[in-house]
Amino acid sequence: MTLPPGASEARPVGGGDINEAFHVVLADGREAFVKTRADAAQGEYASEAAGLEWLAEPGALRVPGVLAVDDGYLALDWVEPGGLGAAGEEELGRGLATLHGAGAPGFGAFSEDEDDRAWLGSLRVPNARTDDWPTFYAQRRLQPLSRLASERGALGAGGWRAVERVCERLPELCGPAEPPARLHGDLWSGNVLGDEQGRPWLIDPSAYGGHREVDLAMLALFGDATRTIAAYEEATPLADGWRERVGLYQLLPLLVHAALFGGSYVQSAERMAHRYS
Repeated sequence: MTLPPGASEARPVGGGDINEAFHVVLADGREAFVKTRADAAQGEYASEAAGLEWLAEPGALRVPGVLAVDDGYLALDWVEPGGLGAAGEEELGRGLATLHGAGAPGFGAFSEDEDDRAWLGSLRVPNARTDDWPTFYAQRRLQPLSRLASERGALGAGGWRAVERVCERLPELCGPAEPPARLHGDLWSGNVLGDEQGRPWLIDPSAYGGHREVDLAMLALFGDATRTIAAYEEATPLADGWRERVGLYQLLPLLVHAALFGGSYVQSAERMAHRYS
């Protein structure tokens, strides 16, 4: 493991599927959360740090401050974990509406300084901007992910062809055109941290400019997001037909999980692709 210079009192904590994570005391006495991994790629943690800072800009939701970043680690403000109650779920919905409404410069990378590829877990996918959302979703997410899953033996020919048919239909499936939203990009329930007061914090993003329904669909994939989405809709109504598009946008994380973990995620991804093909 690699820790910031002078860090002490390192105590292992939960940190996800691919990183080691520690609660540490930095040389200046501040408590920090540090994630580290021996095989982290050059620029991986810097990209995450930039995403956190971009998400923090509108002040819509709490985001841990970046304390230090290196190719071997990322150090963030320590947030004492608690739980997310009903009020916190509603605050999350209202905050996401504000965050998404802050917008992005286009569909894709949020900064000219950003790499033209994005991290989804340990997977890398294209992230260069496109002029419209259906093109981005097809060429920068679904097609690259289906290729990765196929190359890893996790997606059969029938599933791959179904994803291709979905991509051909995206101009009609994606609903009314919307401006690019400021997305967390990996918003499953585990990437929303509830603190001691039950308030939500956003962590572990793969931030980019995209369609706001992507964040909400992923939030609903691995948990009950009913209260959060209701609060979101009260603040900023979603476009007609959004419920029918939930599965369309859940196809993205299902393909990620199929490529990374295989197993039942493969069947779930294939079923979802066939549903929209």
